[in-house]
Amino acid sequence: MYDDYDYDEYSMDELNFGEDPSMDYLLEDALLEGLHLDEYSIDEPDIMLDVPYVPTDEKIVDALLDLAGVTSRDILYDLGCGDGRIVVAAAMQRNARGIGIDLDPMRIAEAMEYAGNSRVEHMVDFFEADLLEADFREATVVTLYLLDIINLELRPRLQQELRPGTRIVSHAFDMGDWKPDERVNCGGINLYKWIVPAQLAGHWHWQDSTGRSFNLQLKQKHQKLSGQALVDGQPARLVSALLQGDLAEFRIQQEGSSQLLNFVMRYKDGQLVPEDNELQPEPATRCYTAKPEITEP
Repeated sequence: MYDDYDYDEYSMDELNFGEDPSMDYLLEDALLEGLHLDEYSIDEPDIMLDVPYVPTDEKIVDALLDLAGVTSRDILYDLGCGDGRIVVAAAMQRNARGIGIDLDPMRIAEAMEYAGNSRVEHMVDFFEADLLEADFREATVVTLYLLDIINLELRPRLQQELRPGTRIVSHAFDMGDWKPDERVNCGGINLYKWIVPAQLAGHWHWQDSTGRSFNLQLKQKHQKLSGQALVDGQPARLVSALLQGDLAEFRIQQEGSSQLLNFVMRYKDGQLVPEDNELQPEPATRCYTAKPEITEP
């Protein structure tokens, strides 16, 4: 293998740089000469990402938009938007306005470029921000592809700051004991939907068209209601109390009666506005004074 190599052409003496006075210095000295090492330090990264970036498959994007029922009347917020594909798809396919929020400036730059290439830049905006602190109150739809622990951190703000009836959809991760209103499976991946419930805990009062007086004392955990009822000051049975978004339904049975009184109301501006004005002419109002004592019938 080495028979043709001419060792005489290069001698080890010629390769011994140490014997040449002009090369009599250390390599380190040559490389480091003139450098001011104090100017260089290992800094902490500018941003710390709580959620790794994993792009959402196009089929999942479509399924999320379907699950949320996105239309042209919606304002969609994607928290942790990545490259903006959900926001852009909502604009292109549903003619919906979209806002994307992400902590990573590289992702925001990609999202803005993608929106421009898709010619929907006039319908969308992207912001570099901490999604745990971002203002998303105007959303009618919120999309999430975060971790379950981040969902739980966001949950109180989602429930308190979003308007009742706002839809939230999440790719793969749930919200702990806030059970979804709907769940679908797409290619082996769970997608979850919640409808933000009105906050109805407390004491409510109204009258029906016959003049009967109703009092409800409600307890609430997420979208689940329970409580006690009075009719004309007498204990009554609260057969059911259902809540979906801003729509509530109460079924009440007076003691000694087989008749079920059914009231359907929609939460608006701090009141429960009746859907049937003939049965209930005026809205139910929240009472902040001392509540009447209600005992089990």
